[in-house]
Amino acid sequence: MLFKKRGVFDEEDARKAVEWMGSHPEERELIVMAESVTAEAKRRLWDYARAVQLMADMTGEDRSVRVEILEGFVSDKVKGLNVEEL
Repeated sequence: MLFKKRGVFDEEDARKAVEWMGSHPEERELIVMAESVTAEAKRRLWDYARAVQLMADMTGEDRSVRVEILEGFVSDKVKGLNVEEL
């Protein structure tokens, strides 16, 4: 799922994205599109991806989440969830 935000994507925004992903286990990608992303937000997103992989290994599932961070221009034409509306 693509999460987008104009301005700075911070740790609180990352928390919202992780909570949304947790309630939608069928999603395999977490893509963030923002003008800039804080180091704390990046850490929270990467920790989530590692936690999903660890839990899948422990339960024998084949599940992982790929995290991609796109910093720079945020287009209105790209479909995705606006973090400010979560």
